[in-house]
Amino acid sequence: MPFDVEAALSKAQNCQLLDPCTTKSLCERLKLVLARECNVKPVPTPVTIVGDVHGQVYDVLELFKIGGPLPHTNYLFLGDYVDRGPFSVETITLLALLKLQHPERITLLRGNHESRQITQVYGFFAECQRKFGSAATWQHFTELFDYLPIAASVGGSLLALHGGLSPSIHHLDQIRILDRFAEIPHDGPIADLMWSDPDPEKTGFVISPRGAGYVFGHDVVWKFLHLNDLAHIVRAHQLCMCGYQVLFDDSLSTVWSAPNYCYRFANTASILEISEDFSRFFNVYGPAPESERQRPTTETSSSAPSGRAAGDTAGDRYFT
Repeated sequence: MPFDVEAALSKAQNCQLLDPCTTKSLCERLKLVLARECNVKPVPTPVTIVGDVHGQVYDVLELFKIGGPLPHTNYLFLGDYVDRGPFSVETITLLALLKLQHPERITLLRGNHESRQITQVYGFFAECQRKFGSAATWQHFTELFDYLPIAASVGGSLLALHGGLSPSIHHLDQIRILDRFAEIPHDGPIADLMWSDPDPEKTGFVISPRGAGYVFGHDVVWKFLHLNDLAHIVRAHQLCMCGYQVLFDDSLSTVWSAPNYCYRFANTASILEISEDFSRFFNVYGPAPESERQRPTTETSSSAPSGRAAGDTAGDRYFT
């Protein structure tokens, strides 16, 4: 039976679940698209960059109203589509269908939560079990996650990625030759790119309180930009109460796109609009109106478990 992208997308935009067979077909088809993309995907300007969305599907739909619909707006998502929020299945389904329909107009990068290990702790696995009665849909999506690119070069001038830099990576070519088609390792350069964070109070690389990756200072960023002839780094991965943060003399930005994160942090969100001349504008917004959303029930997916699985509980900014 042929795969009807339009029909599936219509259901997803109404936050309706696809049946397991359709979801499997979606993942298989999208893997073929993603397999052709390189580790550091070139992305032209203008482009709108999106940070963590964490299963808040109604806020993702609101985001497209604010930033503009596809294919008229070019989007770059920095990962963390699932976990924490109660609608992770609906969120990744919607984004996967949009990628399949407009492969040149939307880029999906991998975040640290696009992982088998992390999704078994922070909600996506349990959500799939609850909504489908088995782990099959979770398996299809986590296999798809292995195909997501790990960085993007925006107009050849900006580096976009989920987390941060690595002491093992000095040049973009070192990212380009990594084997990404696997589960995110516990350590090493791919793990660092997914898990690391900037810290204005640090210099060099310091072991991260998350339990994975590093925190790094301005000197690391400036050296990396100089060695790679880049002007700026854009990343996500950290909750920003005002939706974004700019550090290190305007050389690094964090964009956060989950408003009222976990439905309790009362933060605003933003998307970062990069124009053709590389000027940057943080378009700040709040949660989708109550009239346009289904109120989530209390779920384990939006609460932090006790203990620390590869980090994630060292203060609010690391609760991501």
